[in-house]
Amino acid sequence: MGKAELNIEVDEALLEQARERGLDIAGLVEDALRHALPPRGVAEDGAPDFAVEQALSDEEKARRWAEENAEAIKAQRERIDAVGIFGEDLRTW
Repeated sequence: MGKAELNIEVDEALLEQARERGLDIAGLVEDALRHALPPRGVAEDGAPDFAVEQALSDEEKARRWAEENAEAIKAQRERIDAVGIFGEDLRTW
């Protein structure tokens, strides 16, 4: 996938703060655009486009699911690291 140059106007002070903190501005813009656009296979109204979904391989469906749920997966892993697995204290094996 190629890259395109984009010229935008951003609040100067905000941009300077981002640079001072070492933020990847281009990466942030790409992430924001990905977040703002509906995933492929989803109509603008949020309904699934089943024709597109059916054409996807199982691996692609799994990749999309993991990508769409990455935040929840990360939060669950952090919770398990912090407090353990539910019922772990009741196991007898």
